[in-house]
Amino acid sequence: MGGAGLSGRALPVLEMLPRSVGDAARRTMPQAALAEFATDAVTQPAFHVWTLGCQMNRSDSEEMAGALLAAGCAEAPALEAADLVIINSCAIREAAEQKVIGRMGALARLREARPGLRVVLTGCAVRADNQAALRRRYPAVDLFLRPDEEPELVARLGLASPTSPGALGGEAGLARVGRSFAATADRLPATRAAAVGEGRVARGSGAQAWLPIIYGCDKTCTYCIVPFSRGPERSRPFDDVVDEARRLGAQGYREVTLLGQNVNSYGHDLAPEPRFAAVQGERRLGRRLDLAGRPDIAALLRAIDGLRTADGRPALPRLRFITSHPWDLSDRLIAAMAECPSVCEHLHLPVQSGADAVLRRMGRQYSVASYLELVARLRAAIPGISLTTDVIVGFCGETEAQFQATLDLLRTVGYDQVYAAAFSPRPGTPAARLPEDVPPAEKHRRLNALLDTQEGLGLARQRSWLGRSTEVLVEAVRPARSHDHGDPAGATPAAGEGLTWLSGRNRENRLVHAMGSPDLVGSFVTVTVEHAGPYALRGRLA
Repeated sequence: MGGAGLSGRALPVLEMLPRSVGDAARRTMPQAALAEFATDAVTQPAFHVWTLGCQMNRSDSEEMAGALLAAGCAEAPALEAADLVIINSCAIREAAEQKVIGRMGALARLREARPGLRVVLTGCAVRADNQAALRRRYPAVDLFLRPDEEPELVARLGLASPTSPGALGGEAGLARVGRSFAATADRLPATRAAAVGEGRVARGSGAQAWLPIIYGCDKTCTYCIVPFSRGPERSRPFDDVVDEARRLGAQGYREVTLLGQNVNSYGHDLAPEPRFAAVQGERRLGRRLDLAGRPDIAALLRAIDGLRTADGRPALPRLRFITSHPWDLSDRLIAAMAECPSVCEHLHLPVQSGADAVLRRMGRQYSVASYLELVARLRAAIPGISLTTDVIVGFCGETEAQFQATLDLLRTVGYDQVYAAAFSPRPGTPAARLPEDVPPAEKHRRLNALLDTQEGLGLARQRSWLGRSTEVLVEAVRPARSHDHGDPAGATPAAGEGLTWLSGRNRENRLVHAMGSPDLVGSFVTVTVEHAGPYALRGRLA
């Protein structure tokens, strides 16, 4: 094309050297001829992810961190050194929200020192219907992302092109939940599969891994914000989950935890398939569901348990799942737990209260008797199983007699650990409209009484391990503490011995401490228990 009709500066054209031209000729090209085509150096922000709340939030944070790393960002050593702060929030308890509110002042001061600092708030505190209020409550936050929008983090921050990992994946759907609307998790199974396939999950451990299998919640608990923040239940495709587990086994992971707000609800929303024809039956508790021919968590446990290495060993030695709901604890699931060698002998089964009237106000849709019947079936099938639970004290209308019934339930079941909290109403939940007639001081008294009762019960169960040997997966080096003088060896090891305190868990999910080499982190060891406290065991490496 002739240049006579062109005005202004001509478009530059880079003359490509033929393949026959050697490296020496390429090195003689004047750098000035190439400078016009050089792009400006782009420095991506250093990020810090602050995670509150449950294991699902921790898994979501790994996925967001992986997307940021794939976009060229670096992880800052601390929040104060970051250019980008991601707060993955929890809204289940008021205390978690207060932690975030308490950090706003520090973030505002950091922004004064570094005007380029950006802050993102995501997690269960962010819903489809509350972002105007959040902007007033959290003035230091630049971007609010619902949990279903977390895969958009990189694109929404302008850190990637529309075709890069984390680019927008279409408009989110909304579903009615009670009187409000919640964003659905429809996109999350596909975005998780893409993140795993492209290696964009920044896992926090080389030995233990979170594996989400179902998002959202269909339950009707009147105190809980999760259905409003995470939307209805959406299961990942069966083969996607098994494939991710297979990858983890090939990468050397020793323990995998399947995750879901209600993990044993997995599969009810997937299409029936002939290969799952054996899945039959109805829920015994809660709302009726058509489960026939659909994959369930029992089939998933058996499939993952069946993965083998080239030499025939289990690809994943330990398999856990959390959090369970009594509605979906089926006979098939109990049988899979009992018959699959990799499935650990531990179940977290929230009960919330020991009084039927309180359970009805909570919308739990089971009775104390039906819950105890589940416990009996579990212990008959899996002798020695460790049971943990959640309890809320001081719920609306809870009387002293109903609180005492909860203490009686703890004594009857014999939990190994109880995660307890005083009721705090969550705005937007049905319970927020109930009369809150238990005074704060009485809630505090009941909570302390419950914790004192459980500490004694838990200590008695812990002492049954004295003298026994147990397999422990070493998770971390535990920082030295002031009361480590109680070491059964008599003293903290002298410098140069190469030993330190190690922490890990056995198959029953008991925390175990022992002295050993830091090189053992990520390995299985055998520990002989010599001391039992209410919350941890301590012993010697065999």
